[in-house]
Amino acid sequence: MLQITDDKIKWLEEKARDIRVSIIEMLVEAGSGHPGGALGMADIFSALYFFILKHDPTNPEWNDRDRLVLSNGHICPVLYATLAHSGYIKMEELKTLRKFGSRLQGHPDRRFLPFLETTSGPLGCGLSQAVGMCLADGMDSGMHSEKQFYCILSDGELDEGNIWEAVMLGAKERLQNLTVIIDRNKIQLSGDTESIMPLEPLGAKWEAFNWHVQTINGNNIQEIIKAVSQAQAVFDKPSVIIAQTIPGKGVSFMEGKWQWHGKPLTKEEAEQALSELKNA
Repeated sequence: MLQITDDKIKWLEEKARDIRVSIIEMLVEAGSGHPGGALGMADIFSALYFFILKHDPTNPEWNDRDRLVLSNGHICPVLYATLAHSGYIKMEELKTLRKFGSRLQGHPDRRFLPFLETTSGPLGCGLSQAVGMCLADGMDSGMHSEKQFYCILSDGELDEGNIWEAVMLGAKERLQNLTVIIDRNKIQLSGDTESIMPLEPLGAKWEAFNWHVQTINGNNIQEIIKAVSQAQAVFDKPSVIIAQTIPGKGVSFMEGKWQWHGKPLTKEEAEQALSELKNA
């Protein structure tokens, strides 16, 4: 079981705020990108990279590292910011987001950042990749692997049929060291998820496919860590954590609005956002 102190939780919350600041700075410099989901997932990425994941920025190809697959690659600003804050890339490189010649593409590209597990862009593919990695690792290790595999999904990409094929296969193979985290922010490119393609009852659907299901506040560090700890204690099926997040979290004029799924900030909006985040 993962144990954490109150002081560590506070530190992780501060780290999530720093990640959000970096996200805003990156996006206003780029003049394009996806702020809503990136801001909403900062708490989860802080918990993963600074407490949960077994990884080593000084040895990114360490064979025994945990694996993280980001399926919804458009929220890559939160990934890039987290990688910078954890030492994989230099902070100043964040300013090159989406620029010609930059390693920091609008969707993560493993050709330029080989310490990533996957290249992501087309939605709906990440879970199939994670299931395949988990299966391959089981074959290589004789089903005694200590690695944990995590896949980040957006709720909008659950509209893709490929996701549900992977859900079936993961359950069939009883991939107990696979945990899916769904960014349940209820928005997608052109509106609310429940208007475009209703997903509820979402937890019941995953349970019907024989996954262990938890629903949490995805902006609460303590709940995130508790849920991952419970997922690691399940030994007969894969786990899914439905993380209810607030898109645009931390910026008052962005929170909960689907219009900020992929809308760039003006300099004036960025100044207000940074002021709110730094004074929170």
